Amino acid sequence: MEWNFLATIGRVFIAFMASVGRITKFTGLSIRHCVIPPFYLRLFLRQLMNIGYYSLPVVGMTALFTGMVLALQIFIGSSRFNAESAVATIVVIGLTRELAPVLSGLMIAGRVGAAIAAEIGTMRVTEQIDALVTLSTNPFKYLVAPRLLAGMITLPILVLVADIIGVSGGFLVSTEKLGFNPSTYLNNTFQYLEVNDVVSGLIKAAFFGFIVSLMGCYHGFHSTGGAQGVGRATTNAVVSSFVLILISDYFLTVLLTD
Repeated sequence: MEWNFLATIGRVFIAFMASVGRITKFTGLSIRHCVIPPFYLRLFLRQLMNIGYYSLPVVGMTALFTGMVLALQIFIGSSRFNAESAVATIVVIGLTRELAPVLSGLMIAGRVGAAIAAEIGTMRVTEQIDALVTLSTNPFKYLVAPRLLAGMITLPILVLVADIIGVSGGFLVSTEKLGFNPSTYLNNTFQYLEVNDVVSGLIKAAFFGFIVSLMGCYHGFHSTGGAQGVGRATTNAVVSSFVLILISDYFLTVLLTD
């Protein structure tokens, strides 16, 4: 019985390490093809639109209501200590450093990561990727590199927009519902906001954009088993993106605050 238990643990560990090796190899090849020519500019621009422009509504809506709820909750907590003046400062720092990049990354993972995995997965099971190889077109160069570059570039831009919209949402709630003076609120917002707060959030966003695009491409690229395989690849891409975003967020926070 004990040997069976140990054998099960060993099989799980070996399978996990094999997956780590495959992902590492895939990541290395993907990065390599992102920096060496040729480049497919038209495909890159198309991915900029798909990942960036079409994600603006969902990211903007998420940021707006996050800022509004954050202002309300902070006011409730700070009023117990007569520290209501800290609402503006905590809202802007919390959004720029943490909430805007993380929530935007999660929303992009749900919208874009799933779409990438489904698209590439369908190409895999219908042998379109094999057809690209037959036509002497590198699948990493044609499918993976444009999506990775677009994800790394567009997500920081989306996070910057989310910062503005989220702070505006907190401003609206604080001035219209909580009775804050508009000029005082804005003064508290910009007085304690530092450039490093915004930059750290944008750095996180670039990493999150890379993670979302990489996981979508990886799981789509390795999907098997027809329609069910594409469904599994889509689910795995979203779940792995969520988990990696949350894990990497901690380590990036540690690195960026030292």
